[in-house]
Amino acid sequence: MPAKVFAVIDTNVVVSALFTRNPESATRRVLNLVLDGTITPLFNEEILSEYQEVLSRDKFPFKPENINAVILGIEHFGLNPGRKESKGKHLPDPKDVVFYEVALAKEESFLVTGNIKHFPKEPIVVTPSEFLRLIGKM
Repeated sequence: MPAKVFAVIDTNVVVSALFTRNPESATRRVLNLVLDGTITPLFNEEILSEYQEVLSRDKFPFKPENINAVILGIEHFGLNPGRKESKGKHLPDPKDVVFYEVALAKEESFLVTGNIKHFPKEPIVVTPSEFLRLIGKM
């Protein structure tokens, strides 16, 4: 595994990690690696706001203190590299653009998502399982 692993973690991965009861699921393992400092999460204020908004929805059973702990952990261990414009790239969901552009802002970073078909392949867009294999944690 490289000295530092940088990754943008898509909201669907965070939701799945908090929702699953399986501590060995790929999404839970990715979130645990973020929260123990093994993975450096990339974020900006828009991403943090989306995490907060989505995780706080009534349809999810997440406690406010758990939501805050996750967001604070991402801020603590993470890096805000800014955004790099994704010229000429079309993403089906305009809300995904920020995740993609933050990943573009840091060389050799990953974008970890459960919806890989929503993103171009570059930078490295991977599922949680693929990500864990690539960084030697699977």
